[in-house]
Amino acid sequence: MKRIKLIEVRSELGAGTRGASLGVDALKIACLNKGSDYFRRFNSVAVPDLNHVLFDKNHFPYAKHIDSVYTVEKGIANTVEQTLRFGEFPLVLAGDHSNAAGTIAGIKAAYPYKTLGVIWIDAHADIHSPYTTPSGNIHGMPLAMALNFDNLELQRNEVEPETEFFWRRLKNLGEEGPKLKPEHLVYVVVRDTENEEDEIIRRSGIKNFSLKEFKAKGPKQVAREIYERLRFCDLVYISFDVDSLDSRFSKGTGTPVEEGLDVQEAISLCHALLDNERVVCFEMVEINPTLDSENTMASNAFDILEAATDTITERLRIEDATSRQESGRGGAF
Repeated sequence: MKRIKLIEVRSELGAGTRGASLGVDALKIACLNKGSDYFRRFNSVAVPDLNHVLFDKNHFPYAKHIDSVYTVEKGIANTVEQTLRFGEFPLVLAGDHSNAAGTIAGIKAAYPYKTLGVIWIDAHADIHSPYTTPSGNIHGMPLAMALNFDNLELQRNEVEPETEFFWRRLKNLGEEGPKLKPEHLVYVVVRDTENEEDEIIRRSGIKNFSLKEFKAKGPKQVAREIYERLRFCDLVYISFDVDSLDSRFSKGTGTPVEEGLDVQEAISLCHALLDNERVVCFEMVEINPTLDSENTMASNAFDILEAATDTITERLRIEDATSRQESGRGGAF
């Protein structure tokens, strides 16, 4: 990879609260207010969002607007796959967190024979299915899609055949079957879960670094332990939901939760995680300026984004220089 490509996804079809579609633009306003040239430095592409269907009646109570979500996810997957095949680093700025399922599918489509690890920095586990969801909001389901988990053992909903049809298609997006194994998923500061999620996390042995553990060990040690857990993964994808921040810093998000990271901790964690050659994609989601005051969340998120991007840029520069040097040595013989 030689450069970063911004992928803008304004879909908020999976959210329960309106406004996450404005997150990308809120980041751009924060960028302007800080006098940064960030959004001039990188090429970008926008994925069609279909948010207009939110004005239509929802026909899928246990997976709201799942038919349109599937169409959006296909667009995300194709864009991420193409970006990776062109040798670019996809940096995804998305509305709600359901979009991450498309990102994961796109990575696996580009690297079907590689083992993927996922680092999920979030207040929520997002591992519900239509069979277990208490809300029907698909932003609580992307990891269940990627893991191919239905969790029928704890089923609470009688799901209609039409929903099951699109759910199967979402689970098989990009390539059929699971995109990752539960042992290759690591949570950071997940702290707001339902019983069904707690049980599947326990049963699957998924590691969650709690805030208490994070503060005791610090971001560098947590990053080391994460990569030790993912040592058998060829590739790593990092997904950063802004509600991983403490609600003091995250009013501008649909589901803020107390006792999360502060901004500097998030910056340090992202730096420690992104400074690894196996990371092939970074995503930031769930900024909702309609719930905010003075664009505070986007301003904090932009600080994290800019610092994370600097780490990626420097890493790609070093990798490119090393590759050129090795190529030059090879040509000398």
